[in-house]
Amino acid sequence: MVSKFTLSLITTFILGSSINPVFASPDFPILVSQNSNKEQLDELLRQGRDYVDKGNYQQAIAAYKQAASLDNDNAKIFSGIAYLHSQQGNYQAAVKFYQKALSIDSSNPNFYYALGDSLANVGDNNNAASAYYYAIQLNPQFIKSYIGLGVVLLRQEDYEGAAEAYKRVIALDPNNPEAFSIMGSSLLQQKRLDQAVQYLGNAVQRFPRDVDLRLLFATAYLQQNQLELGKEQLEAAKRIDPRNTKIQLKIARIFEVQDNLDEALKIYRRISYLNRKSAEAYAGVGRIQLAQKDYLGAIITYKDLIEIIPQNPEPYYYLGFAFKERDRNGEAKKALEYAKKLYQEYENTEGIKKVDELLKQL
Repeated sequence: MVSKFTLSLITTFILGSSINPVFASPDFPILVSQNSNKEQLDELLRQGRDYVDKGNYQQAIAAYKQAASLDNDNAKIFSGIAYLHSQQGNYQAAVKFYQKALSIDSSNPNFYYALGDSLANVGDNNNAASAYYYAIQLNPQFIKSYIGLGVVLLRQEDYEGAAEAYKRVIALDPNNPEAFSIMGSSLLQQKRLDQAVQYLGNAVQRFPRDVDLRLLFATAYLQQNQLELGKEQLEAAKRIDPRNTKIQLKIARIFEVQDNLDEALKIYRRISYLNRKSAEAYAGVGRIQLAQKDYLGAIITYKDLIEIIPQNPEPYYYLGFAFKERDRNGEAKKALEYAKKLYQEYENTEGIKKVDELLKQL
C-alpha cells in the first residue's frame, strides 16, 4: 500500500533539522533563573489555556509562543500552537509547528497524524501520505491514520493503496462507516458506477443514519443520471441532518439540472447567506443569474466569489461576460485579461481559448 514512501524521504521532509539542547552548569544563580523561568512558563501556559477556553485563539497562540521561547524543547507546546492554527484553518502554519514538534519528539504518532491532516488540507497529498504512513508505523492500531491515508491515496488515484487502507480499517473496526466511504469513493472515482450503487446501497442499509454514505449513494445515482433516485437519497440525508449544506447544495444542483431555476436559486441564496465563504453556493447563484439574464446581479455575485477564491480564473471569466452584456467593455476586458492570465498559469488551453473568443466580441 505505501511502500513507495521511503523512510529516508519521510524523515528528511518531516523532521527537518534537529535541535541540540544546551545544558547549563548547575551553579546557584542559574538555578534561581531557572526557577523564575519555570514560574513565568507556568503562568504563560495557564494564560494560554484560559484564552483557548474563551475561544481567543490568537491570544492563546501568542501566549504559547512566549512559552516556547522559554522552553524550546517542549514538543507539546509547539503541537498546541499547531493545533490552534489548524482550528482556524491556517493549515500551512500548522504544518510548520507540527514539524517543529516532531523535530523534538519524533516518536509521537499523534503528531505525525496531525501533520498528515494539515498537509492534506493544503493539498500536499504526497507528504500527507508519508506522515500518515509514519503514524501507522508508530501506532498500527490508530484507525484515523488509515482513514487519512486512504483519502489522500484516493486523491492520487492510487485505488489499490486506498483499498488496502480500507481493508485495514475494516480489520480493526468492522463497524466503521468511514471505511465504507473510502471504498465507495474509490468506486465512484474509477467510474465503476453499477458497483458503486450496489456497494453504497448495502453500506447505507448497514449505516442508515450516516449522512456521508448517503451523499455518496446519491452521487452514484446522479452520475448515472438517475436524478429522482439521487434526490430521494438526498432528501433522506436532509431529514437526518437538516443543516448540512453539502446536502442542500446537491439538491439545488438537481433543481438546476431539471431547469427549476427559481427553486435552485432559493437554496443557493440561503446557503450563501448562512455561509459567506461557500464558493459553491455563490457559483450556483451566479450561474442562475446569467441564465436568467440578471447581469447586474451576476456582477455583484462574481465579485463576491472572487473575494472567496481569488486565484480561480472562472469567476473572472463570468464577471467579464456579465460586464460585456451590460456594455461595460472596459471592465469586461480587464476581468477577462486577468482570467486569461490565471488560465495561462494553470496551462488551461480550453480556458484561454474561450477567453480569447469572448475578447473578440468586445
